[in-house]
Amino acid sequence: QVRLVESGGGSVKVGGSLTLRCEVSESIYGRACLAWFRQVPGKEREGVASVNGFRQSVYADSVRGRFTISKEHGASTLSLEMNNLKAEDGGSYICAARVTPDRKTCAGDYLGTYDYNYWGQGIQVTVSS
Repeated sequence: QVRLVESGGGSVKVGGSLTLRCEVSESIYGRACLAWFRQVPGKEREGVASVNGFRQSVYADSVRGRFTISKEHGASTLSLEMNNLKAEDGGSYICAARVTPDRKTCAGDYLGTYDYNYWGQGIQVTVSS
């Protein structure tokens, strides 16, 4: 069973910063592609940022330069550092993992919902002016 548990959400002012974390099962952490998605009511779930098994990352255009995704060293924790937050950054942030049965290290850049096979419960981020 793959465990993905988000933390760090909350309310912040426009221009502020927030760091989200996702506790990931150790058995998959190093080799998995991991990502953060954002869900807003009435809109499709969208990929925000992902990092693969080789620690290469990719970002949505809307957050590039403001958000940083990373696999923390020494802990099976995925983080998302969010700076200069905008009102449109608000929503439920969901941690996701892509692993394959052959246990190979995940390579490539994946930001589509269909690319991931495990999902966390999500955590709310509210950005207000």
